[in-house]
Amino acid sequence: MNQATQTLRHEHEAITLGLKILARMEQRVNAEQITDIQDLSTMTDFLKTFADTCHHGKEEGILFPALKNLDPKQTQGPIQGMLDEHAQGRQLLADMQAALQPTLKINAFHEAARAYAQLLLAHIEKENTVLFPMAERLLSPEQQTQLAHAFDAHEDQVMGPGQHEALHATLKKLLAKYPA
Repeated sequence: MNQATQTLRHEHEAITLGLKILARMEQRVNAEQITDIQDLSTMTDFLKTFADTCHHGKEEGILFPALKNLDPKQTQGPIQGMLDEHAQGRQLLADMQAALQPTLKINAFHEAARAYAQLLLAHIEKENTVLFPMAERLLSPEQQTQLAHAFDAHEDQVMGPGQHEALHATLKKLLAKYPA
C-alpha cells in the first residue's frame, strides 16, 4: 500500500476541486453577477492553508528529504522543479491576496488566479505522473507508512488538530455556493 503518496494524491483532488470552484467564482465576477468578495478571500485562504502550508509543507518537510536521502542523483532534478513551482505558487497566492485588499482589484486578482490555477494543475500532473511513481519505486511499504504518520503529525503540529477537516468543510460550503 502506498499510504504517503495516496494521501498526497487525495489532497491533489481537493486542491483541484478548489481551483474549479475558484474558476466558477471568477466567472460570476466577470459576468458581473454578485459574488461575495469574502468568498474570494476564503478561497484564497483555503489554497494558502491547504495547498501550501499543509500539502506543500508535507512534501518539502517530509517527502522530499526522504527521497533525497534514498537517491540524491535521481531525485534532485524533479524535487528542485517542484520546489521552484511551490515558490511561484506562493508568489501568485500573495498577488491574489494583495488584489483583495483594501478593495478588490479584479483584473489583478483574475490574472494571478488564472496563473496560479494553470501552474498548480500542471504541477499536480507532474507530481502524479513523475514524482509519486518515483517515490513509490524508492520507498518501501514501511517507509510509506512512516511518512504517512509524519504527515499526520505535521497536520497536528503545523495546522492544528481538526484543521484539515475544517478546511474540507470550507471547501464543501464553497462548492454548494459555486458548483464546479
